[in-house]
Amino acid sequence: MNFDAKNLDMKAMHNWELYSASLENELRQCLDEGRDVARYEDLCKAIAALPLGVEREELADVFFKIVTAAPIRADYPYVEPDELEAIRAARPADRPAFRAPAHDGALKAKIRGAWLGRICGCLLGKPVEGMRTPDMHELLKNSGNFPLARYMTLKDLEKTPRLQERWTNRTWADNLNGCAPVDDDTNYTAMAAKGIVGKYGRNFTPGDVAVAWMDCQPKNAYCTAERRAFRNFVIGIRPPQSAMYKNPDREYIGAQIRADYFGYINPGDPETAAEMAWRDACISHVKNGIYGEMFVAAMLAAAAVCDDTLTVIEAGLGEVPEKSRLTAGVRRVIDDWKKGCSEAECFAHIAERWDEFRSYDWVHTISNAEIVTASLLYGGKDYGKSICRAVQTGFDTDCNGATVGSIVGMMMGDAAVGAEWTAPICGTLDTSIFGVNRVSVEEMVELTMKHLPA
Repeated sequence: MNFDAKNLDMKAMHNWELYSASLENELRQCLDEGRDVARYEDLCKAIAALPLGVEREELADVFFKIVTAAPIRADYPYVEPDELEAIRAARPADRPAFRAPAHDGALKAKIRGAWLGRICGCLLGKPVEGMRTPDMHELLKNSGNFPLARYMTLKDLEKTPRLQERWTNRTWADNLNGCAPVDDDTNYTAMAAKGIVGKYGRNFTPGDVAVAWMDCQPKNAYCTAERRAFRNFVIGIRPPQSAMYKNPDREYIGAQIRADYFGYINPGDPETAAEMAWRDACISHVKNGIYGEMFVAAMLAAAAVCDDTLTVIEAGLGEVPEKSRLTAGVRRVIDDWKKGCSEAECFAHIAERWDEFRSYDWVHTISNAEIVTASLLYGGKDYGKSICRAVQTGFDTDCNGATVGSIVGMMMGDAAVGAEWTAPICGTLDTSIFGVNRVSVEEMVELTMKHLPA
């Protein structure tokens, strides 16, 4: 039987699996990387305007080859390598240093705080993921929850009828099944514990991570850059090529949300946490997509032994290139905070730099890293205030709530994550990981303690 590519059912494929559906994002990504591709804007629009079909995909293939081979502009001000040693060479010279803590009850309380902090922060942002701030703020105001100070509920949604049709079927804090729900932001943390470090040990390789992804979850569990990388694994493209091939989402937030476990198991050692994060990130991301995961992992490692928020953030920046766009974005937030900008002013500046109504901006690593940074600085180590700022600001709400919650939970310990946040999850977490399914938080804390360095 001869196969005709024209028989492909492209309408059944998600846009994350159709490269031609994302050419404008590819062009924006290449421009942001400093590639000399501005001249190809008209070509990009012409291909994207074609009807869905094999011809559009074939022309998109040619477009991919042209733009990703384009040279970096001579006036590009950033230094953004992908390779680990080059990243390390580009770090700032002055980096915070820490001592490894004893593997005792105090550390265990911090790790428990990080797990609970991540799960509850994710739950806070989950029902409104994708909801833009005008709608979210209307919902919050109508339910007497603005500024955001507690979980949003299905009963709250009833007070804004125009939003019900689209948002009712989300997971709200008052319609749980006695357990934290499945979410990619918690799946990756559990997968790192069970399917990566648990299976391959602390010396896992990028190739091991790729195999774990194929073994642990179905295709539809992965989004954006991860879905594209998963597709690449299946057709035989291995890391690091899997991160670049037909992957216009290669600096999206996906790697940044996978960082946590590598910080959990390297307390006081941001460098090793960041190195493990690099091994994980490089299978699906490049440049600032990689740096986002290294930044968060390093912050968590520092948070295990330090409760000064700015020092924790500086530890994160200490493991990524000093002249990167990520560092520049985080530094802008720190500068606003240092010069006395109000919380509202700082978050408004982020919204001016990034447009939440553009998918590229909404889910990019840097826009969300800026929100994480501002939420940590203005949250004042208060768990509830910090996660609420991260979610109320919009953009990728469940991701940012989870990351901020994880860091504050690690810094301040499990006592900081109050019962008003933990009660709905009943100490348990659902996953979509094959052979894992539902786990208890305490089980994951015990496993994390076993994965600490000897």
